[in-house]
Amino acid sequence: MDVLWAPWRMDYILGPKPDECVFCVPSNTAEDEERKILARGRLCYVIMNKYPYNSGHLMVAPYRHVSCLTDLTTEERQEVMEYVTRCVSVLKEAMRPQGVNAGLNLGEAAGAGIAAHLHFQLVPRWNGDASFMAVFGETRVIPDHLMATYSRLKPYFETSRN
Repeated sequence: MDVLWAPWRMDYILGPKPDECVFCVPSNTAEDEERKILARGRLCYVIMNKYPYNSGHLMVAPYRHVSCLTDLTTEERQEVMEYVTRCVSVLKEAMRPQGVNAGLNLGEAAGAGIAAHLHFQLVPRWNGDASFMAVFGETRVIPDHLMATYSRLKPYFETSRN
């Protein structure tokens, strides 16, 4: 029997499930590392996905709790896209992916896991990363621990500019 270790999943399995929206973050930065927030703008922020599709899976969300692009102000749309672009740049430099899936699911029917709060997904991809495990075993292998990825990406956000 093959064993696949994913110790960070136990936090999700046994941990309390939040009643509030996970994308409505406090304005203070005290919990940023715990929440895996990598960068904060004036109107949006960058956060790592705690249950990633691939190492380096990032999300960009506005601070304001809105569910659709049409609910964003012009300034929010501009800053969100600036941070999406910045994420692609950081991922390319820090993780050297061969591609990046970047997207947005609007509404539960479209596949949004948390439909009430708009968020863009950025997933670095490498040729062959969807190996036999994902195709035949219906299992994803995330090769890097979340904190190791956070520690690798954080300095790029502190020094990078759009």
